[in-house]
Amino acid sequence: MDDSELIDTARTIATAAHAGQVDKTGHPYITHPTRVSERVTSLFPEAPAGVVAAALLHDVLEDTSTSAADLVAAGIPHPVIDAVDAVTKRDGEPVETYFDRIRANPWAVMVKTADIADNTDPARVAELDAETRERLHTKYVRARALLASG
Repeated sequence: MDDSELIDTARTIATAAHAGQVDKTGHPYITHPTRVSERVTSLFPEAPAGVVAAALLHDVLEDTSTSAADLVAAGIPHPVIDAVDAVTKRDGEPVETYFDRIRANPWAVMVKTADIADNTDPARVAELDAETRERLHTKYVRARALLASG
């Protein structure tokens, strides 16, 4: 699968997996992974296509019924799946362990950096109620620190 096919396949999988989901502001959820993939491209211009694909897929294992086996069956390469798996939160997992796993995978670091940038974008944050804005601000200040530590 060439780079273009990989990104198209990832976009197709993410679009189908997130169909019917909305974000905290009521927008179609797929707009978030799409923006994260665009941010990867702008923040890390030399990033391989696999990182862009991982950005598109970054929430499918966590927030949909899509499994890693489904990604393998669709032809997604293992390094992409590994990055997606690294950014996938596990129930009951300490946040420090989660960020240790992300920091161990350079592609996951790029995806999570772009994800945090999107989740803290002032235009998006402005659409949230004050309580949610404050909760997320605290969450992402810690997330940035944990991503940078180690």
